Amino acid sequence: MRNSILKDYLPRWGVLMMDLLLCSIAFWLSVWIGSGFFHYGNLDLQPISFGVQFLIIMAVQLAFFCIFQTYSGIIRYSTFVDTIKVLLSNISTGLVLIVVNLVMDHVVGEHPLMNTVIAVYVPISFVLLFSLRVGVKTLNDTFERSQGNPPVMIYGTQAAGVAIAKMLSSAGNSPYRPLGFITEPDERRGYALAGLRVWPLDESLFRWMEKRGIKHVIVSPMKMRMINPAKDLQVFINHNIRILTTPYFTQFDNVEAIDAMRIGRIDAIKIEDLLERPQIEVNTENVRQIIHQRVVMVSGAAGSIGSELVRQIQKYEPQVTILLDIAESPLHDLVLDLHANYPDSRFIPIIADVRNRERIEQIYNEMRPDVVYHAAAYKHVPLMESYPNEAIQANVLGTKNMADLAVKYGVQRFVMISTDKAVNPTNIMGASKRIAEIYVQSLFRKLQASDPNCTKFITTRFGNVLGSNGSVIPFFRKQIAAGGPLTVTHPDIIRYFMTIPEACCLVMEASTLGEGGEIFVFDMGKPVKILDLARNMIRLAGYIPEKDIQIVFTGLRPGEKLYEELLNQKEITIPTSNQKIMVARVREFEFDEVSQAIDKLIETSRMAKPFTTVKIMKQIVPEYISNNSIYEQLDPQ
Repeated sequence: MRNSILKDYLPRWGVLMMDLLLCSIAFWLSVWIGSGFFHYGNLDLQPISFGVQFLIIMAVQLAFFCIFQTYSGIIRYSTFVDTIKVLLSNISTGLVLIVVNLVMDHVVGEHPLMNTVIAVYVPISFVLLFSLRVGVKTLNDTFERSQGNPPVMIYGTQAAGVAIAKMLSSAGNSPYRPLGFITEPDERRGYALAGLRVWPLDESLFRWMEKRGIKHVIVSPMKMRMINPAKDLQVFINHNIRILTTPYFTQFDNVEAIDAMRIGRIDAIKIEDLLERPQIEVNTENVRQIIHQRVVMVSGAAGSIGSELVRQIQKYEPQVTILLDIAESPLHDLVLDLHANYPDSRFIPIIADVRNRERIEQIYNEMRPDVVYHAAAYKHVPLMESYPNEAIQANVLGTKNMADLAVKYGVQRFVMISTDKAVNPTNIMGASKRIAEIYVQSLFRKLQASDPNCTKFITTRFGNVLGSNGSVIPFFRKQIAAGGPLTVTHPDIIRYFMTIPEACCLVMEASTLGEGGEIFVFDMGKPVKILDLARNMIRLAGYIPEKDIQIVFTGLRPGEKLYEELLNQKEITIPTSNQKIMVARVREFEFDEVSQAIDKLIETSRMAKPFTTVKIMKQIVPEYISNNSIYEQLDPQ
């Protein structure tokens, strides 16, 4: 346990008293030194006794201690600034005392203070005060090192990095001990910052770090914004160096920042930070025009996408947001969170099932929404492969109910959330979402032919979202926490990823770009190899892949692809005003024909005959070819 003397802070008055005690010693030392070297003679014959001189000098010194606040810092965390304060207070004291002597010598013909005492007192008092601070700081640093606090390097030599190093050195109970800075390979080398050496980012650095057992690097949030984390931080991960980051300390004052360091607010960066995602810009004014003071309804509001949509919608001040979901507990949690973070917004939570047409119509009739974001769906590929009838009921019937009633009750815009798995589907889930796309798109075309001002149906299609419920990243985190192994279906499997806020941000803008009937696809960036993702997550957690935590290949799951496509090969895209959003040109369907087939599909799904249901699905979506599934026998050979 930490020694209480080193743990507790000495109060300011205690520091002041200690400084005055040292100054007293300095005064009498100066008298003693002066008596030996300058031969003051009979001390009793001095114009003013040394006792009075002592009181005068201490009074002046105390005044300058107060002026420069030399006692305000924590001694064991003294910095260069504290040393300058002490030096200025001593010099100022000496100058004032000399001025007093000159004035009194001019007025009464003698000076009350011995100039030699002043000349000797100033340097001695500074040395004693300085030695106290250096000694306590050195003792504390030695004690800190003996406690085994892990050493750490700071990546970046800008102000933010230097501030982190200083805060770590100044924070009691600091979780890390900074040993140096890391800069770019081509920058000047061989210099120091804040007393720490600056190392170029090359192999010699990693050899030096290995010798000293340095396994952590801290990257400031500002540095994270200046680099491409996906590329620039990979070199640390490849050397099994754990990457940490801190909060934005500009949000705190210095004391709060030190306290934050003390309680360990230094976290490992998340895998999301290492996925190369370009900055997304949205035309917020266009979004505001369709949401401000409107009644907005979000189905599947308690889900990963739905809940983020609800949060982003609040920025545009809707009249009311209707939160529609069948999951009671997640909806309850969402409402509590929204009331805490958006106290001025109005929310109406509603428990309902989109498959229940009568209940959904009651909601439309009572709430009269202007804009609907339809995010309610079943999304897990392996589960839906086992339950195709439930997939049709939720994803197709649920969408049909929501879309039909949107038309009946005059909704202005209906935005459907789809998936890249709807392109050349190989599984039940993707095919069911493709059928839902076909329905809303063909419905709009039929309506538009007779009424140009009809409900605008817009579909948005994107890939996997990072951190969504049941997705691979939370799953890997649980496996790492349990000590492994991590299960990957195939060594070559790749996926496109996007963060939940990014996806919802693009959904919001796509809803403003659409004039109806479009299927918008998003630029998902570069695909990510799941095996590389698993290895990086293991390294970020501070372990070595295949050594500390194993990776096991389990084989593709039913309906799973090695890679996802965002567009059918026969489809083409056209750009929009947002370079991250494109419009897919897809095959058009006649509503009267396709609606009959979809009605038949829905009716069949109620009969619990999965093969019959899937057969009709393949008739509606001819490009639906099952993969690694029992339904492959229904495909043409």
